[in-house]
Formats: sequence, structure tokens, C-alpha cells
Amino acid sequence: MPVIDSHCHLDFPELAADREGVLARAQAAGVDLMVTISTRVKRFDEIRAIAEQNEQVFCSVGTHPHNADEELDVTAEDLIALAAHPKVVAIGEAGLDYHYDNAPREAQAQGFRAHIAAARETGLPLVIHARDADEDAAAILEEETAKGAFPFVLHCFTAGPELARRGLALGGYISASGVITFKRSDELRGIFADVPLDRLLVETDSPYLSPEPHRGQPNEPGRVVHTAAKLAEVKGVSEAEIGAITTENFFRLFSKVPREALRASDAA
Repeated sequence: MPVIDSHCHLDFPELAADREGVLARAQAAGVDLMVTISTRVKRFDEIRAIAEQNEQVFCSVGTHPHNADEELDVTAEDLIALAAHPKVVAIGEAGLDYHYDNAPREAQAQGFRAHIAAARETGLPLVIHARDADEDAAAILEEETAKGAFPFVLHCFTAGPELARRGLALGGYISASGVITFKRSDELRGIFADVPLDRLLVETDSPYLSPEPHRGQPNEPGRVVHTAAKLAEVKGVSEAEIGAITTENFFRLFSKVPREALRASDAA
């Protein structure tokens, strides 16, 4: 079942320590492409280097809401300029996190809107982190879409049905992580049961949220196949079908990634 991991963090220590092995295990599992996600623009050079050095890896550029107050000087224009690199295929991750509140909410909102402006200008998808901030996240998305549409994905979706509904109404995609495999995630699985097949993605958010049967261990891109298998069960389709569906959705949303990259990775 070929699958694409639309969101991982190959620069984080848990994966960087054995990055070559992580990539090899991903390919062995049928995960031929992945996007390593930026959390600090000021560390973007490291993210870009990982993508440049590995044919099957692409990257984003952006500031995680946890770090929003550290990078308020990063403008939409800065993001747009960095996104010109051929390996940069997304903006973010950016958004709102009211669970930890590691950065002031005003700073998170300011950064979120700057990233939206960059996504609108470049046409690259915005990777959105939204935790315990459903109403504010939906409101900002609706306000900003009224100024001009932009592509986006609600990554590692664990929010409520209302954010899913409002995000989908704006044309957004919703990505399933390992959380969908957890025993107590019945409500989340119910939300994903209602998401149209053409708006679904899968991801690991590795090194976090390792899916069953590896829960509690450091996650890595190859384990996205377990998430895809559970999503297939939720949607009532085969694992092969969910692999094909989420791969097609990935290329539609992450349109800067050349489809030839998948074939090149297969050949390697």
C-alpha cells in the first residue's frame, strides 16, 4: 500500500539520530515520499538541507504557534521568498495552540495571518496546527478566505466536528494521524467517517503520536501505513484504495510536488 507521509519532523532529535535508517524503513514500508515540516523559520536552513539531500523528502517553511512570539519579525514576504526554493512545497506549520499557550495568543494570531497571506500569494498549502482553539481558528480562516481563497490542511486533526465542518466548507483538507488508531478515539473516528474521501490526507507528525501497535514509542514516517489502514477501516474501503485516494489528494493539494518524484522514489 504506497502511502505518502504529509507531515513529519525529520530535523527533530528522535529522527535525526538515525535519519538514514528512518528513511530506509519508510521506503521498506511503502512510504515513498514525505514532507518534513518547519517549526522555526530561523532554523529553515536545516530543514531545506534535509530535503535537498534526500530525493524522497520535501519541506515546508514556517513558524509553529509555540514559537510565534520568537518570529514576529518574519513577514509574509520573507516566507514567500523562501518558498521559491524547488523543494519547498508548503507554508507552515502555523496556527493556534491554546492547550499549551506557549506563545501569547495575539502573537499566534498575528503569525497565523502572515502565513495565510503567504499561502494565498504562493498558492502553496498552509499546514495548520489548531489545538483547543476551534472557534478562533475557524473564525480566522473564514475572515481570511473572504479576502481571497488559499489552500490549507488541518493537520493532525483532533478537534471537534464544527471545525471540521467549517474547514471543509472553505475547501480545506483534513489529515489523520496516529491518534485515529487509539482505542479511545471513537469520537474522532466518527468525525473522519464524515469527511469526504477527496479531502483526506494521512501523516505521522513523527516523532510524536505513534499509532497502534507502536503507541508509546518514537514515531517515524514508515508507520503512517498503520494510520492509513485504520482510516481505510473507518471509511469502509480497502487499504489499497485509501493509499491511492490519499496519494491523489496529496498531489492535488501539494501541487508543487512533481508526480514524477513518486516514480523516481519507487525506482530508487
